[in-house]
Amino acid sequence: MQTTAPESVDAVRGGLVANGYLADDGLATSIFLALALPRPLLLEGEAGVGKTEVAQALARWTGGELLRLQCYEGIDAGQAVYEWDYPRQLLHLRAAEASGLDVVEDELYSERFLVRRPLLRAIDQTSAVPPVLLIDEVDRADDEFEAFLLEILSDYTVTVPELGVLRADVPPIVILTSNRTRDVHDALKRRCLYHWIDHPDFARELEIVRLKAPEVSEVLAREVAGAVAALRELELYKRPGVAETIDWAKALARLGRAHLDEAAVAATLGTVLKYREDQQRVHEVVPEIVAEAIAKSA
Repeated sequence: MQTTAPESVDAVRGGLVANGYLADDGLATSIFLALALPRPLLLEGEAGVGKTEVAQALARWTGGELLRLQCYEGIDAGQAVYEWDYPRQLLHLRAAEASGLDVVEDELYSERFLVRRPLLRAIDQTSAVPPVLLIDEVDRADDEFEAFLLEILSDYTVTVPELGVLRADVPPIVILTSNRTRDVHDALKRRCLYHWIDHPDFARELEIVRLKAPEVSEVLAREVAGAVAALRELELYKRPGVAETIDWAKALARLGRAHLDEAAVAATLGTVLKYREDQQRVHEVVPEIVAEAIAKSA
């Protein structure tokens, strides 16, 4: 468990590897700076390159609670910060009336009826180990919510009118992710450190497969990594991500395949390509994919 700011980029890289995440130099440096300064870290890249897994690995490494806020169109403060538990408040009122007791309004708007959502939980926490706040797919939220996030991340305070100002004694570790379906506003980017995560090259993807799927043979891992590299060069609706590479390697190993061949590719494309149009496109060039995979793995 990492309870203090890491001493070096190498310490970050080692901590992440020990918790199942293989970071390159650029990402390890960005995470080190985010922890040392401290600053929120905005990770952008295509879906499936491992952005969300960064926060998960950090939580495992630091021992901090992982708090995930999944963004979507229309999300508002009530769904992200807090809301009042109206059903419980109503039950409390009815129970008081049945008992002939008077209900003071302050009782209804007290801690017992406050429902903490991820942003408030990240701020109003008592643990000495900071939580890891994952604000996932922030590009799916609207402009108003982005502006609200910027305010929260500026001083890590939340005002609950009935209770006052709640402030983080220990700021959370904040990871924001974006698939870049739209541009995140410059004001939020300025508040954050930034890193673009791209699909890994062949050598790094092979390392990832070895780390995540140690049961897969060396030969098969190399051929799968080579095949995925070849697939990403095609005009596909959705290029396969790292998770699909791992799934494909595990599926082939589970089927008892020692090598990648045309029959194996055709039978298992559903583990790596999730759109019918992409599968149809690849079925036309399976021999070329296998040949390129073998060549890359040689």
